[in-house]
Amino acid sequence: MTIDRHLVLRTYAQAAHTAYDTLTSLDQLSGDGDFGDNLREGLDLVVSALAARPAEPPFAVAAEVFLDEVGGTSGPLLGLLFQEIAGALAAGDDRAAWAAGVREGLAAIQRVGEAEPGDRTMVDALVPARDALEAGEDLRDVALAALAGARATAALRARRGRASYVGERAVGFADPGALGVALLFWSLARAQDRSPGELADFLGDPHEPASREETPAQQI
Repeated sequence: MTIDRHLVLRTYAQAAHTAYDTLTSLDQLSGDGDFGDNLREGLDLVVSALAARPAEPPFAVAAEVFLDEVGGTSGPLLGLLFQEIAGALAAGDDRAAWAAGVREGLAAIQRVGEAEPGDRTMVDALVPARDALEAGEDLRDVALAALAGARATAALRARRGRASYVGERAVGFADPGALGVALLFWSLARAQDRSPGELADFLGDPHEPASREETPAQQI
């Protein structure tokens, strides 16, 4: 399962630009409204850093950028995820390494943020993605699992993060952090075979919850 890690991160950066308006509008309902900016600008910094430091491990570079230069709650948390993925990939590039990186990244995020599944955070997308990876599922199905987890947050009232302060106002709308994580796994799937559908088809309507089965696999 050799995947061009530079391509994953470049694709993720492009996806953050494409989904910017959606991520921003969702975060305006549940947070400070800056998640779209932080993700887009952070990934642009990553792409620039990779161009300047092409020999360095890509996810280690991404971790450094997000931990040191990206603000908001999500910046450091994504930095932890990238850091653990980088550590796991240093030992190999097979499915087990990717699964280990996501598993350890999720654990690090939960240690810092103390979020559990159902709290309406990025954890709700990471848990199903981890499970699908560990089960050996196709990367398209891993991405669909992350998306289903993200979209299902629309039915949840937040118990962690900024969204926990807005009460019912965010119910009915997907958590932007969870959706941002789903974009990472869409990018991973796209980098593997370069033939998934358009990002807009993958995202669908993030204002409504959806089960994994309701999201057509061919869309990614």
